[in-house]
Amino acid sequence: MNFNTKEIITISMMLFAVIDIVGSIPVLIDLRSRVGEIDSKKASWASLLIMLIFLFLGDTLLSFIGIDLKSFAIAGAFVLFFIALEMILGIRLYKDTVPATASIVPVAFPMIAGAGTLTTLLTLKAEYKTENIVVAIIMNVVFVYLVLKNTHLIEKLIGTGGIEILRKVFGVIILALAVKIFQMNVKI
Repeated sequence: MNFNTKEIITISMMLFAVIDIVGSIPVLIDLRSRVGEIDSKKASWASLLIMLIFLFLGDTLLSFIGIDLKSFAIAGAFVLFFIALEMILGIRLYKDTVPATASIVPVAFPMIAGAGTLTTLLTLKAEYKTENIVVAIIMNVVFVYLVLKNTHLIEKLIGTGGIEILRKVFGVIILALAVKIFQMNVKI
């Protein structure tokens, strides 16, 4: 094994930006208010498992079911687009019975280990050593766990008004990210 500290830091920073767990805090707080407690341990383990499976089998899985990487990214862009609209407009587009938990869906997938993260992993695999990517994934999942575990504290620090402001601001950021992912993957 050839661990490279510089590669690990670089990959970690890229994944941190794509996962954007800090930007997801308003969504997490909103989800928690709708479905109850989010199991941070369960969500973190599920995210780790999804990312590792996709790192090692992503290309094969997508090609097996006949989906190319661009189509996968576009589908992820649509999901992000609708999440952003809900945040900005304060509406619910998806209405269903309230699940017992949101730990796996939508927290682990698609929020943490979503299309952007999974696409990034496949891109990183072409450029960096796998063992360094695995370490970077683990580092990011540990940070995700800490944020998920402390959303109550973060909510108290920010306050209700702060959460509303963050929800709108990050809604616009997520909307812009969705448009960017869509634009990068659609042939015009």
